[in-house]
Formats: sequence, structure tokens, C-alpha cells
Amino acid sequence: MGEVRPITRVGDPVLHNPCEAVTRFDGDLEALVDDMFASMYAAEGVGLAANQIGVPLRVFVYDCPDENGEHHKGVVVNPSLELPALGERHLDPGDEGCLSVPGQFAPLPRPDRAAVRGFDVKGDPVTVEGTGLLARCLQHETDHLDGHLYIDRLPAKRRKQVLAAYEQSHAASL
Repeated sequence: MGEVRPITRVGDPVLHNPCEAVTRFDGDLEALVDDMFASMYAAEGVGLAANQIGVPLRVFVYDCPDENGEHHKGVVVNPSLELPALGERHLDPGDEGCLSVPGQFAPLPRPDRAAVRGFDVKGDPVTVEGTGLLARCLQHETDHLDGHLYIDRLPAKRRKQVLAAYEQSHAASL
């Protein structure tokens, strides 16, 4: 079992810069992944990128259901996101939230199918295809590794509203 690490919050520079590719598949990576799962579960999330615990590496973990309710759990190192072609794309208009912007949710249309190709913790190739929440998770976590939060995809006015609500709730909890 890994160590629970604090979740980085919106505004921390590590969340707003692209992460570095993983080049060593070793015990340190395995320990990081264990810590990521422990941190994700402690925060009651369904996905977590390494930069959300302050580590600027291209790796994320997930444990979430697809559109049929079937749970999928795993890790993807150095992911490359693949979305349906524009003519084949159907958007899921659902709400999205983030452990780095706790307590805030906003509607964010995303393709209802997605895939990532990358590697597992041992360096073996993996492909994860998802629908429903899993598709959203794959897109959301890959965005993190590219230095983007879901709020960066919102219209400017809605983004400001989400950030203001976060700041207000964050200040109230201090």
C-alpha cells in the first residue's frame, strides 16, 4: 500500500506545465504509482495524475466505471490520447470536477469515447479504451499531464465563476 500524499491545488505551477516523459521503469515508478492510488482513494477520486501530487511525470492512475457500470482500474505511463474523428464524435455533456479544484463541478462536453496508448508500470505497452465516465477520465487525466485543468476548457465566464466559488469555499475552510 502506498503513502497518501497531499493533492496539489489549482494555482500550483506543477499543474500548469506539461509533464516530463517517464524514462525509467523501476521501483521508484512502482512506489509513485502505489502512492498515487493511495492518494486517489483517500481523496475519493476516480483518477489522478502524477502532477496532482507534485510529481511532474507523465503517469496517471484510474479506477472508474464505463458507460455500462463496469469498473476499470489501471495505470498509464506516457499516454497518448486518441479521440474519434470529428464526424464520428458524440459529445457527453456531463459535469466534470477535479481533486485539484475540490468541491467544484461544471458542465464540460467531451467525446463519449476515448482511448489512450502508453505503457504499464513495467514498461509494457497498454491501450485503454473507454466510454462514459472512463472516457472522460482518460481525457481529463491526459489533460493534466499536458498542463491543463478541466476549468481551462470552460468558457471564460464559467471558469471565473468556478474559481470564485472555489476560492470562497477554500477561504471558508481555513
